[in-house]
Amino acid sequence: MEKTVCELFAGVGGFRLGLERAAEDWKTVWFSQWEPSRKQQWAHACYVSHWGDVDANTGIDIAAVEKKEIPDHNLLVGGFPCQDYSVARPLPGATGLDGKKGVLWWQIREVLQEKKAPFVLLENVDRLLKSPASQRGRDFGVMLACFASLGYSVEWRVVNAADYGAGQRRRRVFIFAFHSHTSYGNRIFKEEPMAVIGKDGFFARAFPVEEIRAISEGAVAYRDLVSVSEQFQFPFENAGYMVNGKIYTAKAEPIYEPPIPLKDLLEKDVPEKYFLGGGLARWEYLKGAKKVKRTSKSGHEYIFSEGAIAFPDDISLPARTMLTSESSLNRSTHVIKDPQNGKLRLLTPLEAERIQGFGEEWTNMGMPEKTRYFCMGNALVVPMVTRMGMVLNDIFKVE
Repeated sequence: MEKTVCELFAGVGGFRLGLERAAEDWKTVWFSQWEPSRKQQWAHACYVSHWGDVDANTGIDIAAVEKKEIPDHNLLVGGFPCQDYSVARPLPGATGLDGKKGVLWWQIREVLQEKKAPFVLLENVDRLLKSPASQRGRDFGVMLACFASLGYSVEWRVVNAADYGAGQRRRRVFIFAFHSHTSYGNRIFKEEPMAVIGKDGFFARAFPVEEIRAISEGAVAYRDLVSVSEQFQFPFENAGYMVNGKIYTAKAEPIYEPPIPLKDLLEKDVPEKYFLGGGLARWEYLKGAKKVKRTSKSGHEYIFSEGAIAFPDDISLPARTMLTSESSLNRSTHVIKDPQNGKLRLLTPLEAERIQGFGEEWTNMGMPEKTRYFCMGNALVVPMVTRMGMVLNDIFKVE
């Protein structure tokens, strides 16, 4: 099978870069990157600076793109935001589903309906498996129901990149869907669910596990998405498999690989502008433990509390999860003691790129520094994609 890829919500190209590092013959035939409410589409410009553009539609809202115009492809990839996936029955005289709030997921579904890619690889925040709080598992259940209604089976796995040798403690859920007519599907269907999750499946090969514990079973009524939205609840664990609407999920313990410590990713002779100087009291307050009396919108008083974060960060450990707010005066921002002079400073944009596994100066193409950090906070850990790409190489050889 030809290794053709369509990359949605492409950011600065984490999926594409990771796949191309796995094999040179991965060919991205189309991509889409558009950041709402931003005049300057810097992520799209960065992507284009590395690979060039495909057509005029790659930098506009995916909802405005005619899905039939997207080139045929065998692998659909994308990292999309976690949203509200509730749906409602059509209004009188209307067609389809009303009340669709997780708008970007429905764009993925439209592409799958139109182009019927044999394989799909998606990334999201791990809370997707448990959202919303009022109906645990509903959002992921809606996604699984959509996949099942289109003839796909699904594997998923929550991966902490630091467990598999990366320089960041970043937990994300990866979702691998495959159509029933694929050779891979025919092979996996013969396996026991425990074997798929723990040994022979896609994620078990990309991210080996030491053991599988507490397997649970359930089902999703994929012929009625509204019922799923209204009623479905399920305790999804960090690994699982769905076939024909039947769900199997279990807690997977990774075979741990030593991570890269933050100290190995730091620059030398860092410019003075990254050092904190004065104003440490504000940083100490943000990073410290606190209990604060607050009042809700309804007038109810409550105590807001949070634990302390290391200040400065321990550079003998992998970095904490990088967020889009990195470099701002924010509790989650990394502050380190520079090994050369012992002064406190922020990370540099290049260090942020190293933590995510991109190439040196990947976003240094005229992009403002604040946006460079934002793009890295939104990005994938590229080496994790390469690991999955190596497994995809084997799968595509026999298709």
